Amino acid sequence: MKIATTTQAEAAREIDAGGPLEWRSLHEAVTARLRDLIAAGELAEGSRIVERELCDQLGVSRTPLREAFKVLAVEGLVEILPNRGAVVSRIGPAAARDMLRVIARLEALAGELACANATDAEIKSIRARHDEMLDLYRRQERAEYFHLNQDIHLAIVRIARNESLRGMHALLHARMKRIRFRGNDVPGNWAAAVADHEAIMAALERRDAKALSALLQQHLDDSWVRLAASLRIDPETMKPLGAQ
Repeated sequence: MKIATTTQAEAAREIDAGGPLEWRSLHEAVTARLRDLIAAGELAEGSRIVERELCDQLGVSRTPLREAFKVLAVEGLVEILPNRGAVVSRIGPAAARDMLRVIARLEALAGELACANATDAEIKSIRARHDEMLDLYRRQERAEYFHLNQDIHLAIVRIARNESLRGMHALLHARMKRIRFRGNDVPGNWAAAVADHEAIMAALERRDAKALSALLQQHLDDSWVRLAASLRIDPETMKPLGAQ
């Protein structure tokens, strides 16, 4: 299936939407699939989403697709424009930096609360996912690694047991998902992120609230530096690397 874009090269590019969806909470399933397509760059920034073709790929009618667009518009992932329909939103470097700063503060608080509120079983579950994530890193399975990595961040927020924090985090996390995927496309960046997660996991298992909070804060702050490197811009000035 082809997705219309603002450039000829993107217009010619085919995406793999993953095939028809099984019947469940259909608009939720469609929403989740679209999030993944946007995060992976299959639906490029600024591209118009062609409803008829995507409906054919997913095996759904336009009704659940349009309901999904409404959810994604609230999350800031798409814009619904007159006479154009749904268009994948663009996130500029400044907006990405600002959102990561807020996410860093939220996850730092979540780490502190998780040490106090998580059950031993919940921490063991996160450890199991962490070990699986390391296996994916060793096999260099980047997309699968990224999904599990994000699940771990969300799990730490969940076991903090603060619904206000969780709601605010979920909104920003959804908007940043696609651009954060780019942060580990430089090999050194990926290795550094894995080392961070090793320290984060150890602090959670010790229930060291102060250490875990600081580690999560630094990890997310460094995520902006890694992302800026991937975008080839200076993380402080936002100027292209090598610009005077």
